Amino acid sequence: MTKSRAAFNHSHLPVVELRGVSLNRGSRRILSDLHLQLMPGERLAIVGPSGAGKTTILRMLAGLELPTAGELLLFGEPQRYLRLDQSHPPDVRLVSQSPALLASLSVLQNVGFLLYRDGRLGEAEIKRRVARCLEAVGLAGTEEMMPAELSGGMQKRVSFARAMVDDPGAGQDFPLLLFDEPTAGLDPVASTRIEDLMVTTTRVANGTSVVVSHVLSTIERAAERVVLLYEAELRWQGSVEEFRCCTDPYVVQFRTGSLSGPMQPKELYSANASKP
Repeated sequence: MTKSRAAFNHSHLPVVELRGVSLNRGSRRILSDLHLQLMPGERLAIVGPSGAGKTTILRMLAGLELPTAGELLLFGEPQRYLRLDQSHPPDVRLVSQSPALLASLSVLQNVGFLLYRDGRLGEAEIKRRVARCLEAVGLAGTEEMMPAELSGGMQKRVSFARAMVDDPGAGQDFPLLLFDEPTAGLDPVASTRIEDLMVTTTRVANGTSVVVSHVLSTIERAAERVVLLYEAELRWQGSVEEFRCCTDPYVVQFRTGSLSGPMQPKELYSANASKP
């Protein structure tokens, strides 16, 4: 178990820092020599083709995996143990594609789950904090409803409200919010609502966010910086404005969806390489 972690209250220190991070599974290279910093309040999008290692980065940030080489720091602290093995894990909040609400608990109990478990706050204060977060996602007055009574879209918004709630035991000013393909499979109008919610959630939680997405509108509306991952390596990084107009071949191919470019299926690359 790790020792108690000091409060992170320094806005000039990175929330996330990857120093030469690599991850292998057996002989398979998943991530290779990644260097990246994310400062408090920033919103980052990780993009790239399927299988590039994007979700693996989220899993490392969430404390579900550890690098096999290099160093990962969250809130200035090296991460040497999985989240479940830490007595005081960093304030990292994962919003997955599925809302993952507890069916037997009300909306109030789902959103305020950490507050109830922590036990430091009274019922009235918990209800006040939950009500504030529900109002921010357009669900004021739904505290007593059960997940089964909510539509899929409402359940998704409850999961965003849950990510906004301050954890009194975290000892940090800047929680790290992780969004894994939040708009996958949604229509354009629903995607816009979720993208706006991502920005709102990060702002209300006074947080820093990382989103993995293939959807251009999500990248442009929900992020300020973009990194592109391909074959385990970071191939490009820059601002969203630079992402829209730069001529880097990796970015151009991803942005346009072209079949021509440096990113090719491995089987196609192998077949072309074998031609005389």
